[in-house]
Amino acid sequence: MRPAPQTPAAAVAVARRASGPVVAAVAAVLAGLTALTAFIVAALPYQHAGRATTYLLLLGACWVLFGVAVVLLRRVPLRAVPALVLIGTAAIGGAAIAGPPDTTTDSARYAWDGIVQKAGISPYAYVPADVHLARLRPEWLFPAPVITAAGPVCPGDPAGSIGEAHPTQQIGAPGTICTVINRPQVPTIYPPAAEIVYAAVRAIVPVSAQYWPMQALGLLVMLATTAVLLAALRRRGRDPRLAALWGWCPLVAAEGVTNSHIDLLGAALALGASLLVARGAGRGARLLAARGTAVLGGVLLGLAVAVKLTPLLVAPPILKRSPLRVGLAALLTVALLYVPYVLASGSRVLGYLPGYLNEEGYDSGTRSAVLAAVLPPPLVTPAAALLLAAVVVVATIRAQRGDPFVAQLVIVGAALLLASPRYGWYGLLLVPFIAMTGRWEWFAVALVLTLIQLTGPSIAVPLWLVGAGVICLVGALFRHRSTLSARSRS
Repeated sequence: MRPAPQTPAAAVAVARRASGPVVAAVAAVLAGLTALTAFIVAALPYQHAGRATTYLLLLGACWVLFGVAVVLLRRVPLRAVPALVLIGTAAIGGAAIAGPPDTTTDSARYAWDGIVQKAGISPYAYVPADVHLARLRPEWLFPAPVITAAGPVCPGDPAGSIGEAHPTQQIGAPGTICTVINRPQVPTIYPPAAEIVYAAVRAIVPVSAQYWPMQALGLLVMLATTAVLLAALRRRGRDPRLAALWGWCPLVAAEGVTNSHIDLLGAALALGASLLVARGAGRGARLLAARGTAVLGGVLLGLAVAVKLTPLLVAPPILKRSPLRVGLAALLTVALLYVPYVLASGSRVLGYLPGYLNEEGYDSGTRSAVLAAVLPPPLVTPAAALLLAAVVVVATIRAQRGDPFVAQLVIVGAALLLASPRYGWYGLLLVPFIAMTGRWEWFAVALVLTLIQLTGPSIAVPLWLVGAGVICLVGALFRHRSTLSARSRS
């Protein structure tokens, strides 16, 4: 005897009962990830001596929980996905503010640049150690030395998490001062949009506010980008569950919120620019609307580049469709942002960028770990530039109408593999495009950069980078084969 057919209402009730345990399982895993994130930030600062191994193991556990949560999310009904993804993002991002920055001191420079601008001084005019700025120095960035029998000693940072303050020679007056700011004797490296953000954040908080203002901004950007991804994926007919690849990602929480790297905002703006230009280039887009979205997309691209130069990497695929409008809007945006700082500081607006590139080994040809292992130093940088140019050309040519995201992901990933920066937060630019494409294998690049950052130079680094590249290549071949199989069946 055949069972009686279910009514629509009964079918919905059965589906809800079946999905309940899955939602509960995802929530449980997210709760574990949230608790572990909070514990790492609040109780286990990496830069304290003897904590490196424990920190790495727990960070690895975060990535495992992230992967489990994303896999389980596939079984959650679509109607429950937006709320679950946003709640998970808020919980994980909130946990990332449980303590001050733990693996870098970059946010100390962000705060200082904002404090200087709040006083009406260009951040490019003086270095932090300059005596002209002595009246602006807060205790938490410039702690007073401790007098010991051996003489003055710099104390640990009052926040207790980013290592000890270090001594530096004051400029413009004799004497040694203590500071937690890295490179206090060189000018800032950050472009004008980043400096405007630092100024805006510090304008609304007292000088005694330490690291949490930029962390709070990071959480807002993390949440807003998750919401944008959910809407964009649904509008483009993609699975909105992919937004969790950004919202629940340990890299986004650690480097974008806890360490509040400005790269997070640059990545979010780059995504926004790409979505706008792609929307205007899509089928059925009206001419005037397409022109408007192209210009607005160019403005967002200019803002992204003026936050951190690396978003330039996402530009070629979106310039392909409307090079004049997007390119001109981006260029004018960057130029206008520079005007007030150029008027105030002249050529000093370049800051420490040339010195930073030399310090990181891009001038000497020692930065690209894979190429440096097989080529003489004078050939490394030119070879890396030629290889990246080839990737850009091929990826841009193959970029589909209204869908630049795969091409952008490949270009950014290839640039990171070739340049091999020793800081994990450069991988933040990858994450929104991983979410837009679902090509999770590119997380291998971000993981390798994080490993390089936390373990330091090693003869194994070229092998790690090659391994990450192989994972990405295998993923691309597998997807291509699956696409061909699907087409042959249809």
